Amino acid sequence: MRIGEAAAAAGTTPRALRLYEARGLLRPPPRTPSGQREYGPAEVARVRVIRTLVALGLTLEDLRRRAHRLDLLVQDPSACCDSRPGEFSDVVADRLATLDAEIARLTHLRQGLAAAAGGPHDDPASPTTHNGSMPGPELEC
Repeated sequence: MRIGEAAAAAGTTPRALRLYEARGLLRPPPRTPSGQREYGPAEVARVRVIRTLVALGLTLEDLRRRAHRLDLLVQDPSACCDSRPGEFSDVVADRLATLDAEIARLTHLRQGLAAAAGGPHDDPASPTTHNGSMPGPELEC
């Protein structure tokens, strides 16, 4: 199937397929005599795995570091972390640590803004609440 058909089958765009190829996540597909890319079911399945992992918070760089193992996930999605320590678990652990640091940074930023605005401005859905410990100028909102 051509790039547009493969992209539609995988739930993405032709541009994404070209990006995945450029980043080393997809092997360059065979080409027709006119130079068009030809994809098969294996490539579509691999793109679906890539999209799933990106939707879970991994980056293309995270996946690039383990691109040689993505076919394993196409064959057995449960092989991601627990069954093969070191294959993906280190990438997942690194991404979780990065996300935790970003959550802490944003929580601190939110608390500072709430303090500067002169009140708690707590979000009832948020697990964190303003504790009033951040000094800052009062803002009139």
